[in-house]
Amino acid sequence: MGTYKDLLLYKKSFALAMEIYAVTKQFPKEETYSLTDQIRRSSRSVNICTIEAYRKRIYPNHFLSKLTDVDMENSETQGWLEFSLACNYITKEVYDKLYIQSDEVGRIVQYMMNNPEKFGAV
Repeated sequence: MGTYKDLLLYKKSFALAMEIYAVTKQFPKEETYSLTDQIRRSSRSVNICTIEAYRKRIYPNHFLSKLTDVDMENSETQGWLEFSLACNYITKEVYDKLYIQSDEVGRIVQYMMNNPEKFGAV
């Protein structure tokens, strides 16, 4: 087994967080400490919690617990995307693209939770 950087979840969540960072550069200044900060934080947390889960994989219950954190942060990111669309900070096309990526991240998390042994949790 390689490192956490080899995980598809790591790669996909990192890419999503970076796309969200780029998109939110255009958000209004008054959103800096609210929506912009929140969506950046939650999308980055998906990636960071993935690293933490990988490091805890020798403890299956801890591995699963961290993956539920990944799932929670990803769901939060989806909520912030909905607000971003409703406030007209992003177009429907951008929303759809980011939401599809986030949904894929969610499916990967669920797969990992259902198959922890494939990721070194015993």
